[in-house]
Amino acid sequence: MDPFRWVAPESVDEAYRLLAVPGAVALGGGTDLLLDLESGRAEATTLVSLRKLPLRFVRWEGAELRIGATAPLSAVESVAGLSGRIPGLATAVRAVGSPALRHRATLGGNMARCAPTSDLLPVLIALGATAEIGGPSGPRATPVEAFAEGSRRPRLRPGELLISVRVPAAPSAYLWQRVRPAHDISQVGVAVARGPSRPPWTIAVGGVLPRPMRLGRAEAALRSEVPGDAEIAEAAEVAAGEASFGTDRRASEAYRRTLLRALVGRAVRAVRSMEVGGRAA
Repeated sequence: MDPFRWVAPESVDEAYRLLAVPGAVALGGGTDLLLDLESGRAEATTLVSLRKLPLRFVRWEGAELRIGATAPLSAVESVAGLSGRIPGLATAVRAVGSPALRHRATLGGNMARCAPTSDLLPVLIALGATAEIGGPSGPRATPVEAFAEGSRRPRLRPGELLISVRVPAAPSAYLWQRVRPAHDISQVGVAVARGPSRPPWTIAVGGVLPRPMRLGRAEAALRSEVPGDAEIAEAAEVAAGEASFGTDRRASEAYRRTLLRALVGRAVRAVRSMEVGGRAA
């Protein structure tokens, strides 16, 4: 690991200034970044620690959950009402590593890594979550769907910092498959949600290249507010042909497509069974 400078700004304005310098990298929980620096997968001349910034919050704001960038995943996991109001997010958070890791890892750090195999990005994308970003030019907001360009490549301009994420409450589900239930990377992860502020059904998948993505053609196959089994099977088949999978040491492309077909069907049926608008689907 090459030597680097470590600084801990006490205000977001100071953080913007430090992050505008070439070679500066934001440090949240560090569960991935420090390993990347040690292995040479990432480089930094300055680590800008976010530990002193007032971004460690998780709170309900009306029908949305607002999560600060430095909030540990354990705080998200334990927020009151999460399993009932955003069940897909509750499942996805619990899918990340171990309890010890979730006490250290942050939502912002997980998002900024932009891993194609992220368990959190698919469900945030399916739910229509919004990333709130601050920087020298002022605040701006962008859909989480547009936040990741590729692995370790968040859409942040020089000096910008992810401040928080707004997640709408909605019936949702997240299902994943991996070789080992814990301490492993998902081969495929599928998030499904529905709600009045988006198309009736949204489907997002992880484990694809170059980043987690929506499956628009599969969504369009779910034409009914409450689709029947034949319609769900059609959407699952479309999804299996739509995703951009590759083969690696964890799974083959063919196996991932088989998994996707099964997981989409199960996830849609799970959301269908949830109560929406005061009635059971």
